[in-house]
Amino acid sequence: MYTESKSLPRKIEIYDSTLRDGSQSEGISFSINDKKKIISLLDGFGVRYIEAGNPFSNPKDLKVFEEMKDVKLKNATLCAFGSTARSEDPENDPGIRALLASGTDAVAIVAKCRKSQVIDILGITPEKNLTYIKKSVSYLKSCGKEVIFDAEHFFDGYFEDSDYALSCLSASVSAGVDVLTLCDTNGGTLPHDISSVVSEISKRFPDSRLSIHCHDDCACAVANSIAAVLAGACQVQGTFIGFGERCGNADLSAIMPALTIKCGMDCEVDLRSLRLTAKQIAEISNVRLRHTHPYVGKCAFAHKGGMHIDAVQKCPSSFEHIPPEAVGNSRKYLVSEVSGRSTILAELGHLIPDLTKSSPEVELITARLKEREFEGYQYESASASFELLIKKELGLWKSPFRVIMYKSNDDFPAPDGEQQASAMIKIEVGGKTELSCADGNGPVNAIDGALRKALHAFYPQVDLMHLNDYKVRVIDLGKNTDSKVRVLIDSSDSTSSFSTIGVSCDIIEASFIALVDSYEYFLSKEISPS
Repeated sequence: MYTESKSLPRKIEIYDSTLRDGSQSEGISFSINDKKKIISLLDGFGVRYIEAGNPFSNPKDLKVFEEMKDVKLKNATLCAFGSTARSEDPENDPGIRALLASGTDAVAIVAKCRKSQVIDILGITPEKNLTYIKKSVSYLKSCGKEVIFDAEHFFDGYFEDSDYALSCLSASVSAGVDVLTLCDTNGGTLPHDISSVVSEISKRFPDSRLSIHCHDDCACAVANSIAAVLAGACQVQGTFIGFGERCGNADLSAIMPALTIKCGMDCEVDLRSLRLTAKQIAEISNVRLRHTHPYVGKCAFAHKGGMHIDAVQKCPSSFEHIPPEAVGNSRKYLVSEVSGRSTILAELGHLIPDLTKSSPEVELITARLKEREFEGYQYESASASFELLIKKELGLWKSPFRVIMYKSNDDFPAPDGEQQASAMIKIEVGGKTELSCADGNGPVNAIDGALRKALHAFYPQVDLMHLNDYKVRVIDLGKNTDSKVRVLIDSSDSTSSFSTIGVSCDIIEASFIALVDSYEYFLSKEISPS
């Protein structure tokens, strides 16, 4: 059986900084519409706070806050981020005025809490920094705002001069701050130190809500965040799937299920939509969700070895730490040459019910799989091609089209100075033939265009299918330029994504095999010739 904590539920506030801290990650650039979409997703998922940006830092963030003023969120409180005033007159500080102009009920203000950095970087006295903290918090509270104080470099500052770091917290508390956020800004603190310090702070400020903000520079952001909560923090800051400046921020998609399922706490979020929300945020952010991403990756509950699969089918918790459906994920069996009959049986079960390990169909597919993998095929990343292989071997398949011929060529040098390829293909469907030609950026692109054009004459629904990714790997390195290559193609339609594979000594042929599988698999779900 799966086990989980039996401790009393304790509410933990989730504070998402994907739109502010996450945007500092290399390659991330959110448009105004991107930010509004992610705000909607986070609100629907149930996070308590959404830090939508710094209205003083750039016009885009200011515009987001302006457009969100009339939007009523269901679960979340929108939060604007800024720094403490740069003088003893916060009322006239442009950054503070921008925070108030954002119109949010909550604001987060940051101040350095490491004494040496106050002197060397800000160029002010430690005492003046404390004054700025106190006056900024006090003024924002007088304006009716919920104030979250981000104690920047707190842990480094605490180990350098604990008295000064604590005085920064005290200055904000005396001004009426709502939340004290302890920031591991450099991401270099380890869990045992996080736990020790947070425990001490919770004793010194028993009436304050403590928050934790960790970075992942030593791969401990998730562990540090959990350690902080166990030591007394009631709020966790992070980004939804962990991206952020340098090595990233604490990954909320890993923290939330750990706290909820394993620690018996209540993050007040919809965990069953965790994977879907992570995928949607990744898509909007134009990043790939890592296959091995804990909880939400496509391989988080994937099993390959035959003995492992057999055990999981009998007792899921033998190789799964939580039920995959608890986070909106699903179990996946990877087929390969190390697969046993349990794996094949699982794949065949939805096609032919009532099979057993000793059924001849299982033996046939197991043998054929090993032959194909010896040839260079690898079906663990190409489940669509494997399903087609099963159907063809068992006589359950009727191809929606037949390729009569195809050819492609490149022109070098191209007249316009760019690579120019063309392709011709002839297919047959139901006794009728179609000949099509297409140009493309390279021969594979040209073949794809010609095949799509020919198929469209019979199956206009091919317009719904899109090729998302194309990978080539050389698998016989010892043969140099005549090596065998493996091509993987990722495709999607309006409801799902799928992967296909082709192997050949000719990269064009390998690509063509994978392309044909893509179209065949797609049409197998939709078939209705016009």
